[in-house]
Amino acid sequence: MREIVHIQAGQCGNQIGTKFWEVISDEHGIDPAGNYVGDSSLQLDRVNVYYNEASSHKYVPRAVLVDLEPGTMDSVRSGAFGQLFRPDNFIFGNVPLGTTEFTFVVWTGLSQQPLGGLPKIYKAETQNVYKYT
Repeated sequence: MREIVHIQAGQCGNQIGTKFWEVISDEHGIDPAGNYVGDSSLQLDRVNVYYNEASSHKYVPRAVLVDLEPGTMDSVRSGAFGQLFRPDNFIFGNVPLGTTEFTFVVWTGLSQQPLGGLPKIYKAETQNVYKYT
């Protein structure tokens, strides 16, 4: 079975990604706290494609959420499924964006900081994944 590491970036990507996790969670019978509340064993059949099962029998999305400003991440965290995600899988800068020129400066100056954590998270999320050829 293959496993997916879901990366959502920017305001639009995080809004769409959050809706994606709401739909996937509903299909697999996972509530906003990560608990299985479904009524069919079929819901758990391939749940590990999208989720890691934590030691407390909670399901945590295998996801990385990225943005250059914290506002989008605050919206995700305060949403209905915000507590579903691992706190350390939120990667964001601390500078509000306003113009295209400023965006370029922020990307250039912060590219090592927010995105620099992706390889570490990716490695942690995929350490037990085996690729079939």
